Parts: sequence; C-alpha cells; structure tokens
Amino acid sequence: MQTSADFDLDACAREPIHTPGAIQPHGVLIAFERAGLRAAMAAGDVAGRLGIADWRSRPLADFLDADADAAGRAAAAPAGPASTFLGRREGRAGEAFDASAHAAGGFVFVEFEPAGEGARTACEALSILEDAGLDFQRAQDVRALCEAAATRFRDVAGFDRVMIYRFLEDESGVVVAESRRADVRSFLNQHFPASDIPRQARELYVRNLVRTIPCVDYEPAPLEPADPGREVAGVDLSDCALRSVSPIHLQYLRNMGVGASASISIVVDGRLWGLVACHHESPRGLDHEARGLCRMLALNFAQQIRAKEESEGYRERLRLSSFSAGLVEALGRDGPLDSALANHVDELGAMLRADGAAVLRGRERLVGGHAPSEPEAAELARWIVRRGKPAFATDRLSQLHPPAAAYRAAASGVAAVVLSFEEPWAILWFRAEKVETVEWAGNPHKGDAGEAGILTPRASFALWSETVRGRSRAWTVAEVEAAGRLGALVVEARLVKRERELNRRLTETLKDKDVLLEQKEFLIGEVNHRVQNSLQLVSSFLTLQGMQSQDEATRAAMTEANRRVAAVALLHRRLYRGDQLGMVQLARYVEDVVSDAVQALGLGWASEMTLDLAPVAAQTDQAVSFGLILTELLINANKYAYGGAPGPILIRLRAERDGAALTVADRGVGRAEGTRRGFGARMLEALVRQLGGELIYEDNGPGLRATLTAPLRVAV
Repeated sequence: MQTSADFDLDACAREPIHTPGAIQPHGVLIAFERAGLRAAMAAGDVAGRLGIADWRSRPLADFLDADADAAGRAAAAPAGPASTFLGRREGRAGEAFDASAHAAGGFVFVEFEPAGEGARTACEALSILEDAGLDFQRAQDVRALCEAAATRFRDVAGFDRVMIYRFLEDESGVVVAESRRADVRSFLNQHFPASDIPRQARELYVRNLVRTIPCVDYEPAPLEPADPGREVAGVDLSDCALRSVSPIHLQYLRNMGVGASASISIVVDGRLWGLVACHHESPRGLDHEARGLCRMLALNFAQQIRAKEESEGYRERLRLSSFSAGLVEALGRDGPLDSALANHVDELGAMLRADGAAVLRGRERLVGGHAPSEPEAAELARWIVRRGKPAFATDRLSQLHPPAAAYRAAASGVAAVVLSFEEPWAILWFRAEKVETVEWAGNPHKGDAGEAGILTPRASFALWSETVRGRSRAWTVAEVEAAGRLGALVVEARLVKRERELNRRLTETLKDKDVLLEQKEFLIGEVNHRVQNSLQLVSSFLTLQGMQSQDEATRAAMTEANRRVAAVALLHRRLYRGDQLGMVQLARYVEDVVSDAVQALGLGWASEMTLDLAPVAAQTDQAVSFGLILTELLINANKYAYGGAPGPILIRLRAERDGAALTVADRGVGRAEGTRRGFGARMLEALVRQLGGELIYEDNGPGLRATLTAPLRVAV
C-alpha cells in the first residue's frame, strides 16, 4: 500500500482519472472490439472469478452463459454513461454476478459485479421510490427536503453515514443534512474547501450519477490487452462502474476514517448542485440494483430541489414585485420624482431587507438607516458609476473596493442601480457586516506536508473554526433582479412624467396656434380683400386709359398691362384658397392662368390650348414668377406668332431632378431671339434671374418653343 507521503496534491488536478488503466478488483471488466465482438482487453481475475482461463479473443457470447439475447443486447449497448443490464451470470464456485454493458471508443465494455443478496422485487423497488417521492413533496423547503433525502438514501444504501453535501458559489461545500449511526462522527454544517474535489472530478460526477468504492484498501487490477503489443494506458474508462479511482482520493478517505464510500450526484439543470456522500467504517458495496434505486432517487431529489428553489424564488419575486409596484405608485403620488424618492428611503431599504439605503443625485445625498456616512456613500456611488454597469451587487464589498473596509461594519454588502450615468443618479442598498463562525472539517488553509515537503491528502478532519469578517448576508438573484426592475420603473416613471409635461405644453401651444391661425386667416382675408380691390382699381384704370387713348400702340400697351395685373390677381386668389399658404401646386395654377388668359384673349383660343401638366409643387414666390413668365409667353404667342388670331399652343410642365421645366410652344411664324427689347422682354429676363433659371428659345418647325427651367426650393 502507498503511504500518504507519496501523493502530490498539485498533480491531483492534472491526474488522468478517467484513464487509470485499472479497475477496482471486486469485479471483472472485459472490453470487446465493436467490430467482431471479440475480447480485446480485460481486468480482474477472469479465470478465478468467471472460470474462463483463456479469455483472449474469445467471442462475447462465451462470457454470457450462451445467452444469445443478452449477447444481442450487449452488442447494441449505447455509448455514454447509460448502460444496458444483461442479467445475472453464474461465476466460478457459485458466485453470482450482475452483468452490464456500454459502448465507448470503439469498444463494448461488459462489467461483472458481485450481485447483492436478497434482491428486491419490482414492487418493493417501486414502493421505495413512491414513499421517497411523497416525503420529498411534503418537505416545506430545501433544507427539509435534504433531511428527508439523507434518511431515504441511507435506507437504500445501508451505509453508516449519509450526508447531503451542497456546493457553494466559491465551489467549497457544506454538509446541509445528515443521517448516521449514533456512534459515528457527525459532519453536519461543516465546510470543506473546493480543493477537496478537483474540477475534473466534478465533471465526472455530472457524467456518472453513482460511484462506489467498496473498499478503500484495494489493490488496482490492471487492464491487460489480448495482444501484448497493444497500448492500454489511454483507454477511456469514464463510464465504467468498476473504474479505479485516484490513489489521492483513497488516501483522503483513509485519513477520514472511512472504509468504503459511495457518492450519488445531485444534478440540477445540468449543474452539479451537490452530492449524496455515503461513508462506511468497514468495506461495503452497492450492487447494481441498489445503484439503480439511488440513481432514480437522485433524479427525483434533483427535480424536487429545482421545484422548491423555483417556488421559493417565485414567492420572493412576488413579494418584491408587489413591494416595488407599491413603492412606484407611492412615488407617483408624492409630486416630483426626485423629492418622492427622498421621502421613501426607509421603504427602499425594507424592500430588499437591507440595513440602510441611500439616494444620491449629483451633489444631493440622502442616506437612511444603518449605512456609511454621506461622504462615504457618495464616494462609493461614484466608484459604482465608474464601473459603467446599471446594476451591481456584492456581499463582500471590501474585497472589490478596499476603501470600503473603513465602514465594513455598516456596509460589507451593497446592491445598487444607476438611474443616470450623466448626473450621476443612483440608489444604493447596504447590508451590515455579518461576523460568522464557519466550521471546517480541518484547516482549509493549511496542507499537510509529507516526506521532502511533498503535499499529501488532508490527514486531519478535526473541527476547525474560522471567523469570517467583511461579509454580509448574500443578495439573492430575485433581490438583484428586483433592484434592477425598480430602477427601470423609476426611469420609466420619470420619462412618463416628462412626456405628460411635454404633452401639456404641446396642448397649450396648439391652443395658442389655433388662436394665431384664426387671427391669421382673418388678416389674410382682410389683406386679400384689399389687394383684390386695389388690383381691380388698377385694372379699371388701365382699361379706362386704353379706351380714352386714340393711339393704337398705347391701347395695346394698356391691354398687355391689364393682362399682367389679372395674372397677379389670379395668383393671389389662388394662394388665398390653398390649404398650404407657403406652397402652390404649379399644375393647377397653370390651368387657372391659362383659363384666365383664354378669357382675355378670346373664346376662340379655348380649343387651341393643349395642356400636358405633371404635378409639381413650388413655393409661393417661385409660383408668382412662373405665373408671370407663362402669362408673358402667352401674350407673345398671341401677338407675334399669330398676329392676334387664335392658333395652336402646347403648354407642358415637367418635374426635373431639382426643379421644374415649363414649355410654351406655338406653330406660328416664329421670331428671332433678341430682336425685341421692350418692357415684356426686360421683365422676362428679370423674372428668370429671380428664379435662378434659364429661358431658352428654339425653332419648333414651324413656330417657336420657349422652355423655362428653374430649381425649386423645398419648404422647411
């Protein structure tokens, strides 16, 4: 046997415990090639236990008492931790074995384990599971559930001591429930360091729910190949029930005074929640049937843990939700949100069962209950805001923020929500230091030294007490979520208040706008009436002057001027009737201009006008220029193209990429560009410059085509 001085704990985490190259000798393992199902490797006393002297390369059926059905089930064994039970096999000297098979790495592994005495009937097994399930359901909380589970597992396993061992957040563990023989030492409520169970061992616990060590003083039975040249050191035995365990773990159990052990994994949502640790002072096994019962109990136990935790979490979330909703409602009734928060600091603290709370916004500070001083709380809030996350919680603040050690008595734990990073604005909850005495099964900070200073498995499990300072009661997930929800509700309430205030102001503004619009419409009506009267007077004056003049040229000039005044009056009426005073639909306006021009030129012109108008919008001042230019071009066509007689005219309006194009084309005699420089020509040039456009005259074959292109501004 190896001594404790031979083990190096630093190497434990690197030890390939899944490929030990050996099994525990209480059983026999045969590995068959998946292709052909002939024995390729074996471990244990095959000849002495199974009565097969030469096992090498023999077919699988030879090991199963010629049970063809069992051989078929073994050949179809699943890969992974689940195994197929093949039944009982009679060994040498009448020894009975339970045979099971599973597949892995190109092999079918068949394990022969000693069968238990007095096997339970199916009805007995179902009764055990049913009674245990009822006990689990009746448990009020997780602790009561664990106490019931310890008793039920001990009834099935029959070990001296059965402990429910729960993993904590730092991966250390604590015994939360225990069922034991009266004269066996208790480990209830004692803690064990995380290093006692290496990470790779935890991974195997998740994979294999039940592991047994019937005797801690066994000599491993090596895996032997059928072919002497074959390497067996790397064969993965992860899912073998007989797999040999780490010698470090065996020494650990010896140091603990344990002669045999079994462990049943408690896996909740794929996470190793804890273990059912079974210890016996003398050698004791756990047969295949008992392991199956323990596995089913563990699955039921894990489901009940999940249900109890979810139920407790639901009740806590319901309480917090109701509390936060009532608090937000109270904040809404208390006027401005900032002052309302200040009036409810005590309620904020009570919501998370905190010892104190603080609301800090910019230079404003309000601290209530058992809490740090205002300057300390403000400094802590700035540190939390600098972290850049909206929510924060810890039950050991001074470890993350060393200055907090100065006020750890008041705030060893803090939860916070940041409502605004700019101001900044935050709500903080404080929990006072909870000085706690933690009982460890041995000193967790000290390793035992063997020969030459080599670390060995812990040799002492004597009760060792440690006083833990700088920690508070832990914040639950529900409490941290509730703090975040409250922060979101406060921000939402703030936004709603702002929205209501903006809506109120907007309503007032709209009312003012309605009044202004009424006044504007009245003024526009007055202005339009007066402008129309003035233009009518100008038109009448021009008509009168034309009638009184004996000079034909003067009368013609008066007539042209009258037409231009009529065009301006038309545009003004059009603008007054429009829904948008700043914008004009050019196509409709062009139709009106042409209609008035036809009346002025004579009814014979109505049938000669062809309109091809696309919808184009323009601002008022631009529309005025377009209207005057169109009027002038129509006057020119009447005067110069047809000598005053009706003739065909095409008027086309098109939208350009950044403006509009207006074309007036006649089929008359045409004229040379720039031959006349009268008042009309000079007015056209001025209007085109005002638009920033261009007026081009082209031969229409026959006649003249005038095209005005100009950019249009978009109203803002």
